[in-house]
Amino acid sequence: MQEYNKRGYLNSNFRIFHLEDNLSKEFEFHYHDFLKITIFIKGKVQYYIEGKTYDLEPYDIVLVNRNDIHRIRVDNSLPYERIIVYISPGFIQDYKTSEYDLGYCFEKAKKEHSNVLRIPSLEKSSLFKITNRLERSFEDNEYASSLYRQVLFLEFMIHLNRAAMKNRVEFLDTGLYNTKIVNIMQYINSHLTDNLDIDTLAQKFYISKYYMMRLFKAETGYTIGNYITYRRLLLARELISDGQPITQACFSSGFSDYSTFFRAYKSEFSESPRNLLNT
Repeated sequence: MQEYNKRGYLNSNFRIFHLEDNLSKEFEFHYHDFLKITIFIKGKVQYYIEGKTYDLEPYDIVLVNRNDIHRIRVDNSLPYERIIVYISPGFIQDYKTSEYDLGYCFEKAKKEHSNVLRIPSLEKSSLFKITNRLERSFEDNEYASSLYRQVLFLEFMIHLNRAAMKNRVEFLDTGLYNTKIVNIMQYINSHLTDNLDIDTLAQKFYISKYYMMRLFKAETGYTIGNYITYRRLLLARELISDGQPITQACFSSGFSDYSTFFRAYKSEFSESPRNLLNT
């Protein structure tokens, strides 16, 4: 099974980075077990997320959900400047009450099938203003500057969610994707416990299975079988974390053989599923 590298490690509620460089390579597909926000400031960048490609414009906001497979392509003739925020799922959960939910923007991104938010009118946007303040805070070396930056980040998250709720940002509907492949990916994610063999998918979407396999690989960078296994493993890990017995989670996530599941789990996450029982 093809492995996707887990990049970035988070040992706190959130971490903020301000980066500017000339990247000289195209990153491979990877995922994080936390949420990620990228505020794009300048450069020429394409973001690939779950089968879709986005050409970024200054101050676009990229939302990468936990376990989304993604990568970037950077034109290294131009400096690439961005603010990156890593956010733990626990932090989002802590800021979820009957009154507010800082994870709303990520949930709406799922619903809209879009990972990029664009501010239509920068000069009129309160979100853009707080984004500028957050950007400038990295030049602040005065007393409690890191704490001040965290306060600004919370303010940014509040304005981001307000904008998402009131449709003051546009969830970008990129045309850079193959509709058939995205539909197949969405079907897989909604039917993980069903029979998802290649012949069944080809019949479902009225496409030659060999053409479908080639196209899926070309559009996403991974095979259909690898993608199905990966998504089933994520579901199993979530079920085990929620207290379901490991064997039951194996079959509840669509695997038909425990030994196959166990080997795939150890290969993907470099640990036994039993380790979840000790966390």
